[in-house]
Amino acid sequence: MNLYVLNAVFWLFGMRDHIPQNNAFDGGGGESRTPSGINPLMRVLAAFIAVAATMTLALWAAVWLAIKLL
Repeated sequence: MNLYVLNAVFWLFGMRDHIPQNNAFDGGGGESRTPSGINPLMRVLAAFIAVAATMTLALWAAVWLAIKLL
């Protein structure tokens, strides 16, 4: 399940297919591989939500661990 979430985040930020697999370097070209229907503002919002969710989970885990250790 985690790989699907990571793949979706990479797709939202337009980072897919930047690392070639099996020496499959394409001949260059300046075209962007980002999805055409995603607004840059939506990417910023998605990045903010991903960071906020990660920070919230980290804070929750720290508090939970502190309570368990007391």
